[in-house]
Amino acid sequence: MKPIPKATLVRFQSLIALVVMVVFLSLKAENFLTVPNGLNILLQISVNLCLSIGMTLIILTGGIDLSVGAILALSGAVAAGLLKNGLTLAWAGVQLQFTPFGAVLAGIAVGATLGCFNGMAITRFKLPPFVATLGMLSIARGFTMLWTGGFPITGLGPTFGFIGSGFYLGVPMAVWICLGLTALFYVVTRHTTLGRFIYAVGGNEQAAAYSGLEVNRIKVWVYTLGGALAGVAGLLVTARLDSATPNAGLGYELDSIAAVVIGGTSLARKFH
Repeated sequence: MKPIPKATLVRFQSLIALVVMVVFLSLKAENFLTVPNGLNILLQISVNLCLSIGMTLIILTGGIDLSVGAILALSGAVAAGLLKNGLTLAWAGVQLQFTPFGAVLAGIAVGATLGCFNGMAITRFKLPPFVATLGMLSIARGFTMLWTGGFPITGLGPTFGFIGSGFYLGVPMAVWICLGLTALFYVVTRHTTLGRFIYAVGGNEQAAAYSGLEVNRIKVWVYTLGGALAGVAGLLVTARLDSATPNAGLGYELDSIAAVVIGGTSLARKFH
């Protein structure tokens, strides 16, 4: 009899535990198994879902990213600061003002840039992912503190707030965003060349290199995507709270790693 794959067994055990928990809570709390509570739970997990999509891609390549919580904080703070105060270019005597859409793009760009730096540090300077991303955690936290001056940035307006606290067809907008990202990256990992390359690099990096894959470029792309998704998570947190705080996202990296492992992605590979 063919043995059950470990990943399949983990998923099955997680599903059984989830069913038991749902049944137990439904019996103990009459409001648990209701649509409003279900939507509230989906809203609560939306930020971690964004982070976990990027973390899944990174772990699939045999890497790890400890900086996603700090990138989340900096991306949200930059978007909030640009939206609230604009950007002054003293050397040119110019004051730039940002629309909510422009601030969103800026926040995602910050996340992608920091993720790209992670990938470059790992591939060009041969730093272990643990060391490189731990360093980025401190760097991003420091920049967040400098950008905000240690104080929250609030009063971002209803248009920006709609991203995190608005509803469309009765479902929170943050949930729609996360569902869209989940569907997109499911297609990317299962039905695109990039997805096959990611699995190849994580399965055997040396064999992937001998097969002609540009392993370093693939890793940089993966960490860039992970940073961009952390940026999206930062926007959701900031928009929902109508506030960008220097301490946003503390410990979120551990939550996302735990979610990825519980979801069945194996950590049983060397980080490289």
